[in-house]
Amino acid sequence: MSTSTNTASEIVTGVGGAGNIESLTHCATRLRFQLRDASEVEQGTLEAIDGVMGAVPQAGNRYQIVIGGAVQTVYNEIMALPQMANAGGDAAAIKAAARAKGPRGKNAWLDSLFEYLSDSFRPILGALLGASLFITFMSLMSTLDIIGNWADPRTDLSPSWQFVNLCWQCVFVFLPLMIAYNASKKLDADPWVGFAIMAVLMLPGFTAFMDQATTNTVFGFEVQTIDIFGIPLTVFDYSSQVFPPLLMAAVLGPLYKYLKKIIPENVQLIFVPFLAMLIMIPLTAFIIGPIGVYVGAGLADVLKSINDFSPFIFAIVIPLAYPFMVPLGLHWPINAIMLLNIQTIGYDFIQGPMGAWNFACFGATAGVLLIAWRERDMQMRQTATGALAAGLLGGISEPSLYGIHLRFKRIYPRMLVGCFVGGLIIGIGGGVTTNAFVFTSLLTIPAFDSIVLYGIAVAAAFAVAMILVVLSGYRTAEQQAQFEAARDAGLERAGAIPIDDSAEGVAAAAAAAAVPSGSTATAVSTAPTATAAAATTAESAAPTERRVVTEIGAPLDGTVVALSDVPDPVFAKGTMGGGVAIEPSGDTVYAPAAAMVVAAQPTGHAFGLVLDGDIELLIHVGIDTVQLKGEGFDVKVKAGQKVDAGTPLVTFDRAVIERAGYPLITPVVVMNTKKFASVDQIAEGTATVGTPVIAVEAKPRPPA
Repeated sequence: MSTSTNTASEIVTGVGGAGNIESLTHCATRLRFQLRDASEVEQGTLEAIDGVMGAVPQAGNRYQIVIGGAVQTVYNEIMALPQMANAGGDAAAIKAAARAKGPRGKNAWLDSLFEYLSDSFRPILGALLGASLFITFMSLMSTLDIIGNWADPRTDLSPSWQFVNLCWQCVFVFLPLMIAYNASKKLDADPWVGFAIMAVLMLPGFTAFMDQATTNTVFGFEVQTIDIFGIPLTVFDYSSQVFPPLLMAAVLGPLYKYLKKIIPENVQLIFVPFLAMLIMIPLTAFIIGPIGVYVGAGLADVLKSINDFSPFIFAIVIPLAYPFMVPLGLHWPINAIMLLNIQTIGYDFIQGPMGAWNFACFGATAGVLLIAWRERDMQMRQTATGALAAGLLGGISEPSLYGIHLRFKRIYPRMLVGCFVGGLIIGIGGGVTTNAFVFTSLLTIPAFDSIVLYGIAVAAAFAVAMILVVLSGYRTAEQQAQFEAARDAGLERAGAIPIDDSAEGVAAAAAAAAVPSGSTATAVSTAPTATAAAATTAESAAPTERRVVTEIGAPLDGTVVALSDVPDPVFAKGTMGGGVAIEPSGDTVYAPAAAMVVAAQPTGHAFGLVLDGDIELLIHVGIDTVQLKGEGFDVKVKAGQKVDAGTPLVTFDRAVIERAGYPLITPVVVMNTKKFASVDQIAEGTATVGTPVIAVEAKPRPPA
């Protein structure tokens, strides 16, 4: 994907401007924003930007934008923008402040745990991916009998091939140091102090203690111990270990904060690192390090026991579980166990079944891509192409998952069938293993012990998921009707219509769709019945031009107020367009005129209509009522349906909305305001259904 400063600038604008950005980080595929006010985000605008694969709202004011492999470039371009010079802040401080406002729920500790794990691994994904391709190359050379078993230390490799082997070992041998740095930084400790503490356990001198150690049994494990000042020290080879640095940093973080609290600021630079190392080095060497080894080994043993009991069941369960684990971040501990398996038993049995999930995921994306080509959906075609390339070549599932699959829930059941088929084939074949940690992509297939079995399994997972998606489609009936309404209107960017429940998503859907061309702008009916009319058409005095003013009636009974009174800045600032707001006195919303319904959210909170004259109207019932998930709303129409003036769109239960604490005020907005000469409020105070409330003046045009 090519990027430009313009792309970066459009993204910043789409999230509400540089002033709305508290902090910005990125992972392997996504920009991760902490915003001051997430309601400022223009979802439809973001998803229409060239190179953006998807936009994913998160809890609170967090927001993610899926970019793919070019995320580092886009991140750098955003941070280089002049308006970003004073934007952003300390992400950790922002998150701490957000949590101080109140609990995130009864499982907040679990959220924090997996955030800690993911942030400890995420910065080194690039190095792991690069190392995995070196491993793949060595596996391929071994498969072709050019070299011996490169993973067996007893194999005598020539100096040339030993050097190539070092290219991947550098990452995995020193993996504990990388994790110690990231994890310490995550918990606001000096990352280099964390690095130094873990480095003690990896010094050649520490490993040399094994030559003087005696063998003892601890918790069922045979370990090497040596006496240090009368205290037994358990000696391990900590290369590639991940749990010891994670546990070490978890203790170092609170200790560092405590030391900074009790030590005067003018001597903190000297004594905080010194005291932290004085306490943590022996604590890590004697207690935390061994515990980390035991914990990792214990978890690995549990999974190994399940696999030993029934490789068939294990091979099916893993690919079926991963589609739900990855979005929650639960896959990070499993990745750690894979690394531990390779270090302790010499091979890993999890990555093979995991490959079935990955390729089913990529197959579903391929199915979406084929449909996008067939339907001339340019935006989805671009999104799916980038996601498929990242998956097949890099083994990265996030662009597919966040950019497509979690937006279109019909994909998941089809993808799970692919996961099942791939896992079933691996299970019937007795399982596959690898003696290296790799990202499961096309390039890493040679890294597995049974290339044929693994190849057949992942190919079947890919094909089944792809075929099922192609045969059944990935949109719901409502989403398909919405897409087709836009496509049939001749829109060039129909694929940019977001399918989501936010106000911005509905607004963009309404703005992107239009009734079939060929109609002329005329005054529209605004009464609650199809035969009534309440509109005026005015001719200008100029003999060479004429204009049309269309009056739009109130879609519900209530009190008409200005949009600026809406307690939502997206509406109040006119970001959506001009119009009015109505404090409802009734409980039913009607079509204000003959129209095409282009968006009818199943939650009932918002509707997009296209009226004669290509007027794109958004009716948003209440503010933040999407959070009710449809409770209290009875939707009467569906997307793609033509309605007459007075047709009921939705009935809502006022008591449910008020009890939940959401404002009932209902914005009525002309989404394509810029297309017209003016959009004005023409009424205020009490109004009934059909009372003219908005006047839309068409731009002057020559006489027919």
